[in-house]
Amino acid sequence: MDKHKEEQLLYRISELIKENKELTSQLKEISNEKHQLGKERERLEGILTQVAPESLPKDLQHGGKSRTLKFEMATVLYADLQGIRKISREEASYDIVDELDNIFLEFNKIAKKYKIEKIKTIGDAYMCAGGVPEKNITNPIDVVLAALEMQDYMLSLKEKYEAQDRHFWDFRIGIHTGPVTANFYGRKKLSYDLKGDTVHIATRIASASDFCEINASIMTYELIKQYFNCDYNGKIPVKYKGNLDILRVKKIKPAYAVNRRTGREPNQIFMTKYLLRQFTDLQEIILDRLENELPAYLYYHNVKHTIDVVNQVELIGYGEGVDDEAILLLKTAALFHDAGHIIGYDNHEFYGTQLAKEYLPKFQYNQDQIDRICDLIMATQIPPNPRNLLEKIMCDADLDYLGRSDFIPVSNTLYEELKEQDKIGDLNQWNRMQLKFISHHQYFTQTAINLREVNKQKQIERIRSLIDNHEDQSDM
Repeated sequence: MDKHKEEQLLYRISELIKENKELTSQLKEISNEKHQLGKERERLEGILTQVAPESLPKDLQHGGKSRTLKFEMATVLYADLQGIRKISREEASYDIVDELDNIFLEFNKIAKKYKIEKIKTIGDAYMCAGGVPEKNITNPIDVVLAALEMQDYMLSLKEKYEAQDRHFWDFRIGIHTGPVTANFYGRKKLSYDLKGDTVHIATRIASASDFCEINASIMTYELIKQYFNCDYNGKIPVKYKGNLDILRVKKIKPAYAVNRRTGREPNQIFMTKYLLRQFTDLQEIILDRLENELPAYLYYHNVKHTIDVVNQVELIGYGEGVDDEAILLLKTAALFHDAGHIIGYDNHEFYGTQLAKEYLPKFQYNQDQIDRICDLIMATQIPPNPRNLLEKIMCDADLDYLGRSDFIPVSNTLYEELKEQDKIGDLNQWNRMQLKFISHHQYFTQTAINLREVNKQKQIERIRSLIDNHEDQSDM
Protein backbone atom coordinates (compact mmCIF):
# COMPACT_ATOMS: atom_id res chain seq x y z
CA MET A 1 0.00 0.00 0.00
CA ASP A 2 1.45 3.37 -1.04
CA LYS A 3 1.75 6.24 1.36
CA HIS A 4 -1.16 8.21 -0.12
CA LYS A 5 -3.62 5.30 0.25
CA GLU A 6 -2.39 4.66 3.79
CA GLU A 7 -3.08 8.29 4.76
CA GLN A 8 -6.58 8.07 3.26
CA LEU A 9 -7.29 4.88 5.22
CA LEU A 10 -6.05 6.38 8.48
CA TYR A 11 -8.13 9.50 7.86
CA ARG A 12 -11.22 7.37 7.20
CA ILE A 13 -10.63 5.34 10.36
CA SER A 14 -10.28 8.51 12.42
CA GLU A 15 -13.54 9.83 10.92
CA LEU A 16 -15.32 6.59 11.78
CA ILE A 17 -14.00 6.76 15.35
CA LYS A 18 -15.24 10.34 15.59
CA GLU A 19 -18.68 9.41 14.23
CA ASN A 20 -18.83 6.47 16.61
CA LYS A 21 -18.13 8.76 19.58
CA GLU A 22 -20.84 11.16 18.42
CA LEU A 23 -23.34 8.32 18.01
CA THR A 24 -22.43 6.96 21.45
CA SER A 25 -22.97 10.41 22.93
CA GLN A 26 -26.34 10.78 21.18
CA LEU A 27 -27.45 7.34 22.35
CA LYS A 28 -26.52 8.30 25.89
CA GLU A 29 -28.56 11.50 25.64
CA ILE A 30 -31.53 9.56 24.23
CA SER A 31 -31.22 7.06 27.06
CA ASN A 32 -31.16 9.88 29.63
CA GLU A 33 -34.17 11.52 28.04
CA LYS A 34 -36.01 8.21 28.02
CA HIS A 35 -35.18 7.78 31.69
CA GLN A 36 -36.47 11.29 32.46
CA LEU A 37 -39.63 10.62 30.47
CA GLY A 38 -40.11 7.42 32.43
CA LYS A 39 -39.78 9.30 35.71
CA GLU A 40 -42.20 11.97 34.46
CA ARG A 41 -44.66 9.30 33.44
CA GLU A 42 -44.42 7.73 36.89
CA ARG A 43 -45.01 11.16 38.46
CA LEU A 44 -48.09 11.78 36.34
CA GLU A 45 -49.41 8.31 37.04
CA GLY A 46 -48.93 8.97 40.73
CA ILE A 47 -51.01 12.13 40.44
CA LEU A 48 -53.72 10.27 38.55
CA THR A 49 -53.92 7.54 41.18
CA GLN A 50 -54.87 10.21 43.71
CA VAL A 51 -58.22 10.54 41.94
CA ALA A 52 -60.44 8.27 44.02
CA PRO A 53 -62.79 5.94 42.13
CA GLU A 54 -65.30 6.24 44.98
CA SER A 55 -65.88 9.88 43.99
CA LEU A 56 -67.77 8.55 40.99
CA PRO A 57 -71.44 7.59 41.07
CA LYS A 58 -71.71 3.90 42.02
CA ASP A 59 -72.79 2.79 38.55
CA LEU A 60 -69.57 4.21 37.10
CA GLN A 61 -67.08 2.81 39.59
CA HIS A 62 -66.56 -0.55 37.91
CA GLY A 63 -64.97 -1.49 34.63
CA GLY A 64 -62.15 0.03 32.62
CA LYS A 65 -64.25 1.10 29.64
CA SER A 66 -65.56 4.58 29.00
CA ARG A 67 -68.80 5.41 30.79
CA THR A 68 -71.04 8.39 30.15
CA LEU A 69 -73.21 10.40 32.49
CA LYS A 70 -75.29 13.53 31.95
CA PHE A 71 -75.12 16.40 34.43
CA GLU A 72 -77.92 18.93 34.14
CA MET A 73 -76.03 21.72 35.93
CA ALA A 74 -72.26 21.95 35.91
CA THR A 75 -70.06 25.04 35.84
CA VAL A 76 -67.05 24.92 33.53
CA LEU A 77 -63.99 27.12 34.06
CA TYR A 78 -61.66 27.50 31.09
CA ALA A 79 -58.37 29.30 31.81
CA ASP A 80 -56.41 30.36 28.74
CA LEU A 81 -52.70 31.14 29.18
CA GLN A 82 -51.52 32.65 25.92
CA GLY A 83 -48.14 34.09 25.03
CA ILE A 84 -45.95 30.99 24.95
CA ARG A 85 -44.26 32.11 21.70
CA LYS A 86 -43.43 35.51 23.14
CA ILE A 87 -41.95 33.97 26.29
CA SER A 88 -40.09 31.23 24.37
CA ARG A 89 -37.96 33.86 22.64
CA GLU A 90 -36.49 34.70 26.05
CA GLU A 91 -36.33 31.35 27.82
CA ALA A 92 -35.45 27.74 27.14
CA SER A 93 -38.46 25.60 26.26
CA TYR A 94 -37.98 23.27 29.23
CA ASP A 95 -38.06 26.27 31.61
CA ILE A 96 -41.38 27.37 30.10
CA VAL A 97 -42.85 23.91 30.50
CA ASP A 98 -41.70 23.80 34.14
CA GLU A 99 -43.27 27.20 34.85
CA LEU A 100 -46.51 26.22 33.16
CA ASP A 101 -46.53 22.98 35.15
CA ASN A 102 -46.10 24.95 38.39
CA ILE A 103 -48.99 27.21 37.46
CA PHE A 104 -51.24 24.25 36.75
CA LEU A 105 -50.21 22.57 40.01
CA GLU A 106 -51.32 25.71 41.86
CA PHE A 107 -54.59 25.69 39.92
CA ASN A 108 -55.07 22.06 40.97
CA LYS A 109 -54.67 23.03 44.64
CA ILE A 110 -57.22 25.82 44.28
CA ALA A 111 -59.67 23.54 42.46
CA LYS A 112 -59.33 20.90 45.18
CA LYS A 113 -59.93 23.52 47.89
CA TYR A 114 -63.31 24.37 46.33
CA LYS A 115 -64.22 20.75 45.51
CA ILE A 116 -63.90 21.36 41.78
CA GLU A 117 -62.81 18.61 39.41
CA LYS A 118 -59.78 19.22 37.20
CA ILE A 119 -60.79 17.96 33.77
CA LYS A 120 -57.69 18.40 31.65
CA THR A 121 -54.96 20.68 30.36
CA ILE A 122 -54.83 21.39 26.64
CA GLY A 123 -51.42 22.82 25.81
CA ASP A 124 -51.34 26.11 27.70
CA ALA A 125 -55.04 25.99 28.68
CA TYR A 126 -56.62 24.58 31.84
CA MET A 127 -60.16 23.31 32.32
CA CYS A 128 -61.99 22.33 35.49
CA ALA A 129 -65.66 21.96 36.44
CA GLY A 130 -67.89 22.20 39.48
CA GLY A 131 -70.79 19.80 39.92
CA VAL A 132 -68.85 16.89 38.38
CA PRO A 133 -68.66 14.02 39.30
CA GLU A 134 -70.61 14.84 42.48
CA LYS A 135 -73.70 16.91 41.75
CA ASN A 136 -74.18 19.97 43.93
CA ILE A 137 -76.21 23.15 43.80
CA THR A 138 -73.37 25.49 44.85
CA ASN A 139 -71.01 24.76 41.94
CA PRO A 140 -71.36 28.20 40.23
CA ILE A 141 -70.32 29.92 43.48
CA ASP A 142 -67.48 27.45 44.07
CA VAL A 143 -66.08 27.98 40.58
CA VAL A 144 -66.18 31.78 40.81
CA LEU A 145 -64.41 31.71 44.19
CA ALA A 146 -61.74 29.49 42.63
CA ALA A 147 -61.44 31.81 39.63
CA LEU A 148 -60.85 34.83 41.89
CA GLU A 149 -58.11 32.92 43.74
CA MET A 150 -56.50 31.87 40.45
CA GLN A 151 -56.62 35.48 39.30
CA ASP A 152 -54.90 36.67 42.49
CA TYR A 153 -52.19 34.04 42.08
CA MET A 154 -51.52 35.02 38.47
CA LEU A 155 -51.40 38.74 39.30
CA SER A 156 -48.87 38.12 42.09
CA LEU A 157 -46.82 36.03 39.64
CA LYS A 158 -47.01 38.83 37.09
CA GLU A 159 -45.39 41.21 39.59
CA LYS A 160 -42.44 38.83 40.01
CA TYR A 161 -42.00 38.54 36.23
CA GLU A 162 -42.09 42.30 35.75
CA ALA A 163 -39.56 42.81 38.54
CA GLN A 164 -37.21 40.56 36.51
CA ASP A 165 -38.10 42.40 33.27
CA ARG A 166 -39.62 39.24 31.78
CA HIS A 167 -42.67 38.74 29.62
CA PHE A 168 -45.72 37.26 31.32
CA TRP A 169 -48.49 34.97 30.21
CA ASP A 170 -51.65 36.49 28.77
CA PHE A 171 -54.14 35.03 31.24
CA ARG A 172 -57.94 35.02 31.01
CA ILE A 173 -60.86 32.94 32.35
CA GLY A 174 -64.25 32.07 30.91
CA ILE A 175 -67.06 30.53 33.01
CA HIS A 176 -70.38 29.08 31.92
CA THR A 177 -73.06 27.02 33.68
CA GLY A 178 -75.20 24.46 31.91
CA PRO A 179 -75.62 20.77 31.09
CA VAL A 180 -72.61 18.63 30.22
CA THR A 181 -71.98 15.07 29.17
CA ALA A 182 -69.11 13.53 31.13
CA ASN A 183 -67.08 10.57 29.92
CA PHE A 184 -65.20 8.61 32.59
CA TYR A 185 -62.21 6.44 31.68
CA GLY A 186 -60.08 4.00 33.58
CA ARG A 187 -60.36 1.56 36.46
CA LYS A 188 -57.81 2.51 39.12
CA LYS A 189 -56.79 5.76 37.44
CA LEU A 190 -59.80 7.84 36.49
CA SER A 191 -59.78 10.54 33.86
CA TYR A 192 -62.63 12.78 32.79
CA ASP A 193 -63.72 14.43 29.60
CA LEU A 194 -66.61 16.84 29.19
CA LYS A 195 -68.62 17.42 26.06
CA GLY A 196 -71.38 19.80 25.10
CA ASP A 197 -72.22 23.44 24.47
CA THR A 198 -71.33 24.41 28.04
CA VAL A 199 -67.66 23.57 27.42
CA HIS A 200 -67.66 25.34 24.06
CA ILE A 201 -69.25 28.49 25.50
CA ALA A 202 -66.78 28.68 28.44
CA THR A 203 -63.91 28.37 25.95
CA ARG A 204 -65.43 31.05 23.73
CA ILE A 205 -65.87 33.44 26.67
CA ALA A 206 -62.22 32.98 27.70
CA SER A 207 -60.95 33.70 24.20
CA ALA A 208 -63.04 36.91 24.06
CA SER A 209 -61.77 38.20 27.43
CA ASP A 210 -59.07 40.79 28.03
CA PHE A 211 -55.85 40.18 29.97
CA CYS A 212 -56.41 38.73 33.46
CA GLU A 213 -60.18 39.09 33.24
CA ILE A 214 -62.77 36.68 34.59
CA ASN A 215 -65.89 36.70 32.46
CA ALA A 216 -69.03 34.67 33.08
CA SER A 217 -72.09 33.97 30.99
CA ILE A 218 -75.46 35.44 31.86
CA MET A 219 -76.52 31.95 33.02
CA THR A 220 -73.73 31.79 35.60
CA TYR A 221 -74.32 35.42 36.59
CA GLU A 222 -77.95 34.73 37.52
CA LEU A 223 -76.74 32.06 39.95
CA ILE A 224 -73.97 34.13 41.58
CA LYS A 225 -75.23 37.73 41.44
CA GLN A 226 -76.35 37.64 45.08
CA TYR A 227 -72.73 37.14 46.17
CA PHE A 228 -70.43 38.88 43.66
CA ASN A 229 -70.03 42.30 42.04
CA CYS A 230 -70.10 41.96 38.25
CA ASP A 231 -70.03 44.46 35.38
CA TYR A 232 -71.80 44.02 32.07
CA ASN A 233 -69.10 43.40 29.47
CA GLY A 234 -71.01 43.23 26.19
CA LYS A 235 -71.95 40.38 23.90
CA ILE A 236 -69.96 37.71 22.13
CA PRO A 237 -71.03 35.63 19.13
CA VAL A 238 -71.35 31.91 19.87
CA LYS A 239 -71.81 29.38 17.09
CA TYR A 240 -75.42 28.22 16.78
CA LYS A 241 -76.34 30.33 19.84
CA GLY A 242 -76.25 33.89 18.49
CA ASN A 243 -74.94 36.68 20.68
CA LEU A 244 -74.39 35.84 24.34
CA ASP A 245 -74.25 38.43 27.16
CA ILE A 246 -71.16 38.19 29.35
CA LEU A 247 -70.31 39.85 32.64
CA ARG A 248 -66.93 40.64 34.16
CA VAL A 249 -66.59 39.17 37.67
CA LYS A 250 -64.82 41.66 39.93
CA LYS A 251 -65.03 40.61 43.59
CA ILE A 252 -67.22 39.42 46.45
CA LYS A 253 -69.81 42.01 47.43
CA PRO A 254 -68.52 44.23 50.28
CA ALA A 255 -71.25 43.09 52.73
CA TYR A 256 -70.09 39.48 52.27
CA ALA A 257 -66.32 39.98 52.33
CA VAL A 258 -63.86 39.93 55.23
CA ASN A 259 -62.05 42.85 53.58
CA ARG A 260 -64.67 45.06 51.94
CA ARG A 261 -62.08 46.75 49.71
CA THR A 262 -60.39 43.69 48.20
CA GLY A 263 -63.50 41.48 48.25
CA ARG A 264 -61.60 38.21 48.11
CA GLU A 265 -62.29 36.25 51.29
CA PRO A 266 -65.93 35.40 52.16
CA ASN A 267 -67.12 36.39 55.63
CA GLN A 268 -69.54 34.58 57.94
CA ILE A 269 -72.61 36.21 56.36
CA PHE A 270 -71.51 34.86 52.98
CA MET A 271 -70.91 31.40 54.43
CA THR A 272 -74.32 31.31 56.11
CA LYS A 273 -76.07 32.10 52.83
CA TYR A 274 -73.85 29.59 51.06
CA LEU A 275 -74.70 26.85 53.59
CA LEU A 276 -78.42 27.63 53.31
CA ARG A 277 -78.18 27.09 49.58
CA GLN A 278 -76.04 23.98 50.06
CA PHE A 279 -78.63 22.59 52.50
CA THR A 280 -80.57 21.25 49.50
CA ASP A 281 -77.68 18.88 48.70
CA LEU A 282 -77.30 17.80 52.34
CA GLN A 283 -81.04 17.22 52.67
CA GLU A 284 -81.13 15.04 49.56
CA ILE A 285 -78.31 12.85 50.91
CA ILE A 286 -79.85 12.39 54.36
CA LEU A 287 -83.40 11.83 53.10
CA ASP A 288 -82.13 9.21 50.65
CA ARG A 289 -80.39 7.45 53.49
CA LEU A 290 -83.52 7.57 55.66
CA GLU A 291 -85.61 6.26 52.79
CA ASN A 292 -83.29 3.29 52.37
CA GLU A 293 -82.31 2.50 55.96
CA LEU A 294 -85.18 3.35 58.31
CA PRO A 295 -86.96 0.26 59.68
CA ALA A 296 -90.27 -0.56 57.97
CA TYR A 297 -92.23 -0.26 61.25
CA LEU A 298 -91.55 3.49 61.54
CA TYR A 299 -94.98 4.66 60.43
CA TYR A 300 -94.62 7.98 62.24
CA HIS A 301 -90.87 8.66 62.54
CA ASN A 302 -90.40 8.44 58.78
CA VAL A 303 -89.17 10.66 55.97
CA LYS A 304 -92.45 12.60 55.86
CA HIS A 305 -92.14 13.56 59.53
CA THR A 306 -88.57 14.79 58.98
CA ILE A 307 -89.67 16.94 56.04
CA ASP A 308 -92.58 18.32 58.11
CA VAL A 309 -90.24 19.37 60.92
CA VAL A 310 -87.71 20.94 58.51
CA ASN A 311 -90.49 23.04 56.97
CA GLN A 312 -92.02 23.91 60.32
CA VAL A 313 -88.81 25.15 62.00
CA GLU A 314 -88.38 27.54 59.09
CA LEU A 315 -91.96 28.81 59.36
CA ILE A 316 -91.84 29.27 63.14
CA GLY A 317 -88.27 30.60 62.99
CA TYR A 318 -89.14 33.40 60.60
CA GLY A 319 -92.30 34.05 62.63
CA GLU A 320 -90.12 34.55 65.69
CA GLY A 321 -87.77 36.87 63.78
CA VAL A 322 -84.56 34.84 64.02
CA ASP A 323 -81.67 35.49 61.62
CA ASP A 324 -80.42 33.42 58.68
CA GLU A 325 -77.82 31.53 60.70
CA ALA A 326 -80.47 30.47 63.21
CA ILE A 327 -82.67 29.21 60.35
CA LEU A 328 -79.69 27.22 59.05
CA LEU A 329 -79.07 25.64 62.47
CA LEU A 330 -82.76 24.84 62.95
CA LYS A 331 -83.24 23.26 59.52
CA THR A 332 -80.09 21.18 59.90
CA ALA A 333 -81.09 20.00 63.37
CA ALA A 334 -84.56 19.12 62.07
CA LEU A 335 -82.99 17.08 59.27
CA PHE A 336 -80.98 14.99 61.75
CA HIS A 337 -83.31 14.98 64.77
CA ASP A 338 -84.82 11.57 63.93
CA ALA A 339 -82.05 10.25 61.66
CA GLY A 340 -80.70 8.26 64.62
CA HIS A 341 -83.56 5.80 64.13
CA ILE A 342 -81.43 4.09 61.49
CA ILE A 343 -79.13 3.08 64.39
CA GLY A 344 -81.61 2.50 67.20
CA TYR A 345 -85.12 3.43 68.35
CA ASP A 346 -84.31 4.31 71.95
CA ASN A 347 -81.79 7.15 72.36
CA HIS A 348 -82.27 8.04 68.68
CA GLU A 349 -81.66 11.72 69.49
CA PHE A 350 -78.12 10.92 70.64
CA TYR A 351 -77.52 8.78 67.56
CA GLY A 352 -78.75 11.69 65.45
CA THR A 353 -76.06 13.92 66.95
CA GLN A 354 -73.43 11.34 66.01
CA LEU A 355 -74.61 11.34 62.40
CA ALA A 356 -74.58 15.15 62.38
CA LYS A 357 -70.98 15.15 63.62
CA GLU A 358 -70.10 12.72 60.82
CA TYR A 359 -71.66 14.68 57.95
CA LEU A 360 -71.54 18.37 58.81
CA PRO A 361 -67.75 18.94 58.73
CA LYS A 362 -67.80 17.72 55.11
CA PHE A 363 -70.31 20.47 54.34
CA GLN A 364 -68.19 23.26 55.89
CA TYR A 365 -70.18 23.74 59.11
CA ASN A 366 -67.86 25.05 61.82
CA GLN A 367 -67.50 23.42 65.22
CA ASP A 368 -69.61 26.00 67.05
CA GLN A 369 -72.47 25.45 64.59
CA ILE A 370 -72.21 21.66 64.93
CA ASP A 371 -72.31 21.89 68.75
CA ARG A 372 -75.41 24.12 68.65
CA ILE A 373 -77.13 21.79 66.16
CA CYS A 374 -76.48 18.82 68.45
CA ASP A 375 -78.02 20.74 71.38
CA LEU A 376 -81.11 21.40 69.26
CA ILE A 377 -81.41 17.73 68.37
CA MET A 378 -81.20 16.68 72.03
CA ALA A 379 -83.87 19.29 72.91
CA THR A 380 -86.47 17.14 71.10
CA GLN A 381 -86.31 14.49 73.82
CA ILE A 382 -89.64 13.86 75.58
CA PRO A 383 -90.71 15.59 77.76
CA PRO A 384 -89.54 18.83 76.10
CA ASN A 385 -87.60 21.25 78.28
CA PRO A 386 -86.20 23.99 76.00
CA ARG A 387 -83.65 26.41 77.42
CA ASN A 388 -83.58 29.12 74.74
CA LEU A 389 -85.57 30.46 71.79
CA LEU A 390 -84.09 28.11 69.19
CA GLU A 391 -84.79 25.06 71.35
CA LYS A 392 -88.36 26.31 71.84
CA ILE A 393 -88.78 26.59 68.07
CA MET A 394 -87.36 23.10 67.65
CA CYS A 395 -89.72 21.56 70.23
CA ASP A 396 -92.77 23.33 68.80
CA ALA A 397 -91.95 22.16 65.26
CA ASP A 398 -91.38 18.56 66.36
CA LEU A 399 -94.82 18.39 68.06
CA ASP A 400 -96.59 20.64 65.58
CA TYR A 401 -99.05 17.87 64.68
CA LEU A 402 -100.69 18.12 68.14
CA GLY A 403 -102.47 21.25 66.97
CA ARG A 404 -103.17 20.28 63.38
CA SER A 405 -106.45 19.15 61.88
CA ASP A 406 -104.84 15.82 60.89
CA PHE A 407 -103.88 15.05 64.48
CA ILE A 408 -105.95 11.83 64.78
CA PRO A 409 -104.59 10.05 61.66
CA VAL A 410 -101.02 11.15 62.45
CA SER A 411 -101.43 10.02 66.06
CA ASN A 412 -102.66 6.65 64.85
CA THR A 413 -99.44 6.12 62.85
CA LEU A 414 -97.46 6.65 66.05
CA TYR A 415 -99.72 4.14 67.81
CA GLU A 416 -99.12 1.54 65.07
CA GLU A 417 -95.38 2.15 65.32
CA LEU A 418 -95.35 1.58 69.08
CA LYS A 419 -97.78 -1.34 68.86
CA GLU A 420 -95.55 -3.23 66.44
CA GLN A 421 -92.70 -2.95 68.95
CA ASP A 422 -94.91 -4.06 71.88
CA LYS A 423 -94.47 -0.65 73.54
CA ILE A 424 -98.23 0.05 73.94
CA GLY A 425 -101.49 -1.79 74.68
CA ASP A 426 -104.85 -1.33 72.96
CA LEU A 427 -106.09 1.79 71.21
CA ASN A 428 -108.11 2.99 74.19
CA GLN A 429 -105.01 2.85 76.40
CA TRP A 430 -103.21 4.85 73.74
CA ASN A 431 -105.97 7.48 73.66
CA ARG A 432 -105.76 7.86 77.44
CA MET A 433 -101.98 8.32 77.21
CA GLN A 434 -102.45 10.83 74.41
CA LEU A 435 -105.03 12.77 76.41
CA LYS A 436 -102.70 13.01 79.39
CA PHE A 437 -99.75 14.05 77.23
CA ILE A 438 -101.53 16.63 75.13
CA SER A 439 -103.38 18.13 78.11
CA HIS A 440 -100.04 18.85 79.81
CA HIS A 441 -98.31 19.92 76.61
CA GLN A 442 -97.59 23.56 75.89
CA TYR A 443 -96.34 25.40 72.84
CA PHE A 444 -93.40 27.62 73.75
CA THR A 445 -93.29 30.21 70.96
CA GLN A 446 -95.92 32.83 70.28
CA THR A 447 -95.95 31.83 66.61
CA ALA A 448 -96.84 28.21 67.41
CA ILE A 449 -99.43 29.31 69.98
CA ASN A 450 -101.10 31.52 67.39
CA LEU A 451 -101.02 28.77 64.76
CA ARG A 452 -101.87 25.65 66.76
CA GLU A 453 -103.20 26.24 70.29
CA VAL A 454 -106.88 26.67 69.40
CA ASN A 455 -106.93 23.55 67.28
CA LYS A 456 -104.99 21.62 69.93
CA GLN A 457 -107.81 22.24 72.38
CA LYS A 458 -110.24 20.86 69.82
CA GLN A 459 -108.10 17.71 69.51
CA ILE A 460 -108.26 17.25 73.28
CA GLU A 461 -112.04 17.26 73.07
CA ARG A 462 -111.95 14.78 70.19
CA ILE A 463 -109.80 12.35 72.20
CA ARG A 464 -112.11 12.68 75.21
CA SER A 465 -115.07 11.84 73.03
CA LEU A 466 -113.27 8.76 71.66
CA ILE A 467 -112.56 7.58 75.21
CA ASP A 468 -116.14 8.25 76.31
CA ASN A 469 -117.54 6.39 73.33
CA HIS A 470 -115.32 3.40 74.09
CA GLU A 471 -116.47 3.34 77.74
CA ASP A 472 -120.14 3.60 76.73
CA GLN A 473 -119.72 0.64 74.43
CA SER A 474 -117.96 -1.31 77.16
CA ASP A 475 -120.89 -0.72 79.53
CA MET A 476 -123.42 -2.05 77.08
